[in-house]
Amino acid sequence: MLDKKPVVLVIDDEESMRDSCSLILAKDGFQPETAENGIIGFEKVQDVNPDIVLIDLKMPGISGFEVLDKIKEYDPDIISIVITGYATVESAVEAMKKGAYDFLPKPFTPDQLRIIIRRGSERRLLIRETERLRREKMLMEENFITMVSHQLRSPLGTIAQYFEVILGGMVGKVESRQEEMLVKARDRLKSLMGLINDWLDMARMNKGHIVDRLKPLFMNEVLEDIVEFMQPSAQKDNIQLELVPYSGKDRVQGDDETLKQVFSNLITNAIKYNKPNGTIKVFLEETEDSVAVNVEDTGIGIPEEHLNYIFDQFYRIKKNDEKKSGGTGLGLSIAKKIVESHGGTIKVSSETGKGSIFTVFLPKARPESEKE
Repeated sequence: MLDKKPVVLVIDDEESMRDSCSLILAKDGFQPETAENGIIGFEKVQDVNPDIVLIDLKMPGISGFEVLDKIKEYDPDIISIVITGYATVESAVEAMKKGAYDFLPKPFTPDQLRIIIRRGSERRLLIRETERLRREKMLMEENFITMVSHQLRSPLGTIAQYFEVILGGMVGKVESRQEEMLVKARDRLKSLMGLINDWLDMARMNKGHIVDRLKPLFMNEVLEDIVEFMQPSAQKDNIQLELVPYSGKDRVQGDDETLKQVFSNLITNAIKYNKPNGTIKVFLEETEDSVAVNVEDTGIGIPEEHLNYIFDQFYRIKKNDEKKSGGTGLGLSIAKKIVESHGGTIKVSSETGKGSIFTVFLPKARPESEKE
């Protein structure tokens, strides 16, 4: 089967220009199409899906600029090249702003046309190859997620159940030395399951599924649930966890489930890295267009050299000089992706030995979003 010839559409009100371009393009192995004005030209764009479009700026009816806008909206990957006898720097800049790939002033020679068409063809091939690789990457990610979910996580869950059965003495007495080794193996398996679950969360964040679930929320209500849920963990470590009362009336545009994941992670870290008998204060503030949620602790703090990296995937800081902290190094990365999916930002300020403040800025719900 022969490869399909690249389609080049020439939109120009001069018949001689259309004919001469068609002859050159056909001779060079392209499939030329023509249109005598912008309206017919855009109709042909939709009919033949060209790879490259040559557009005259000055035509009766709609202008070349309007055609550029329509093509960009219809398919931004089509290579648009402006041709005009009224070439100016201003018109060239305006054409580029509207998505034109290049600019060819009239009159031009056949070789000038060939050069610019060849560059446009190379650009079109690069766009297609990039899209092919993007689709291939997405398919690989989906297949890998499926494999991890079903072929890896499920067997590990079964193994974890076997550990619990053995440690529970249901298949016979377990000696102390055996129990010690089984507990270590179970805990390592638990860490591996945590890594898998965090990685799957990260993969799902990349799919941008949060945006479709956004709705107006009162952040103080979300935080009340989280703080109540986290109180036993804080009390176990003799940490005082407090949610400061908030009287603001503005809601945020958010997803309840994933926002709870963000603040559970931040409060968990505040407990883990706190000092004995330390405190954690959660409080809200309003800015002009966002609601800021602060999680402030009196913990060990984060050294300045780590602050630029703590939201990176798998980045972890040593809890002390002897050992690394537990966790997968994905929690803050996931939190950052969730916040950014909400159109917000997350920041941290910290001082070694004095504690840290994580601040999440979430956009306020638009008035139209709050209508019943």
